Amino acid sequence: MNYYNHRQFVSVIIPVFNDNEHLQICLEALQRQTYPQELSEIIVIDNGSTQDVESVVNQFAQVKLTYESQPGSYAARNKGISLAKGEIIAFTDADCIPGENWLENGVEKLLNTPNCGLVAGEIKLFFKNPQRLTAVELFEKIELNFFQREKLQKYHFGMTANLFTFKHVIEQVGDFDSTLKSGGDHEWGERVYQAGFQQVYAENAYVFHPARHSFSQLRKRISRLVGGSFDRMMNNNPSLVDIMVDLLGTFKPPLRSLYRAWTNENLRTISEKIKFIRVMFFARYIVIIEKIRLYLGADTQRG
Repeated sequence: MNYYNHRQFVSVIIPVFNDNEHLQICLEALQRQTYPQELSEIIVIDNGSTQDVESVVNQFAQVKLTYESQPGSYAARNKGISLAKGEIIAFTDADCIPGENWLENGVEKLLNTPNCGLVAGEIKLFFKNPQRLTAVELFEKIELNFFQREKLQKYHFGMTANLFTFKHVIEQVGDFDSTLKSGGDHEWGERVYQAGFQQVYAENAYVFHPARHSFSQLRKRISRLVGGSFDRMMNNNPSLVDIMVDLLGTFKPPLRSLYRAWTNENLRTISEKIKFIRVMFFARYIVIIEKIRLYLGADTQRG
């Protein structure tokens, strides 16, 4: 297929929850896309923000605003899908900054890949001060980076911070699991893979994503990730043995993690190693607390 003769209408879907500052930057970046504006729409889904999202969206003629009351970004994305006019659906997040060729390159990869179910684009972390990373930024860079290519190759999914697909693929495999507050992209990507579609990586269709830089931000992310993993496990009706294995894994001493941290070549100095290990123990503490909270019947957090 000659991509340039077969450009299709694209719907860009962006959920947002109390993040007007980043949403403004994201929408400004989408205004600068090389892909023709007349062949795209942007759908922002307010997922229960207390901020005035409309005041941001109204600055951009190409952007449509809708609302989803069910908490969770996957419920919000499903709302966006239901309103999308495009045969091509592109997902990104309110705190991402798409490169100028993001749509152009992502759509081209999708259209030029036979039987394509999804395209996962690169997600590039950036930092407040690249010369002086905080301890949390250092931990994110090494331990919680997005590793989009690896996720696609090993686990058959791409993160919705940067994902392209066709509407007919969604119609065949179904929407995202709206009960999940994290990990819904993993669960959906597995369905795409099991349906026999191709899944490909596009390094040149990239977005920039800010690294978490504070302990409070990291706590929210880890709580959300733990909650998503917990919900996926519970949705599969685990046995008592499965639950015990999960709990034992949670409380297992982190000896292997300590060794990996101390021998990691990306941690070049003793100071960096100590910084990293300090955050690693903080992260494990949050995982343990969140697991206990969930097993006692609390709801998962949206982060």
